[in-house]
Amino acid sequence: SASLYQGPMKSVCTPLLNCYACPSALLSCPIGTLQHFAAAGNVSWYAVGTLSVVGASAGRMTCGTLCPFGALQDLLYKFRGWKVSLPHWTRYLRYAVLAGLVFIIPWLTRENWFSKLCPVGTLMGGLPWVAMNAGIRSMVRSLFWVKIAILLFFVTTSTMVKRPFCRAFCPLGAIFSLFNKSSFLQLAWDPDTCTRCGKCRMICPVDIRPDRNPTDPDCLRCLDCTRCPSLKLTTVFHRQPFGEPAVPASVARSV
Repeated sequence: SASLYQGPMKSVCTPLLNCYACPSALLSCPIGTLQHFAAAGNVSWYAVGTLSVVGASAGRMTCGTLCPFGALQDLLYKFRGWKVSLPHWTRYLRYAVLAGLVFIIPWLTRENWFSKLCPVGTLMGGLPWVAMNAGIRSMVRSLFWVKIAILLFFVTTSTMVKRPFCRAFCPLGAIFSLFNKSSFLQLAWDPDTCTRCGKCRMICPVDIRPDRNPTDPDCLRCLDCTRCPSLKLTTVFHRQPFGEPAVPASVARSV
């Protein structure tokens, strides 16, 4: 058996999807907090403020460096097999999930529907509780199997698509993506040294081109692409860390 920690740390939001029901969870989930207050007809300004500070500081960097479910998807994609690319329009689904399952539907139904269906919660909370507690196993109903089906869907698609949950369905990623263009930490690209070889896209966990748009809302700031000397982590106050751009040859000849 296991017990659920209910101490003072549970009032602190982590900048990750962190299932409140996970037996090992010490902190609260920001999305769970937002929808809990929405279901009560209120707004958690504490959660809003916490996510705003994290987003304004680093954009989606926590998604690319700390998220365990993201790391699992990266691992699954390494399996050999059929690989496909997500259509560009799927990036907007995460905003629909954020608006619908985190705010609107909980407010209308007074229930936390994203948490009921979240695959991260199923993996970190639902499965461990069912495995460790016979009493909970006797309470399993059809909703649990729906949650298992959703988790299996993302596990399966992760072997074919780079981070499908992060890119198309994660409401926390949707929030942080709004800060990518203006966050303190930025990704900079040097057009003078870039050879347009496309290797940055090949290693990108979300299949974008950092050399075309280093502030892309999909960018996780994982920094894998900074192994290329044409890409570098910088700050909003130092957008040209490579020095001043070179003078084009046509301009130089006219001087």
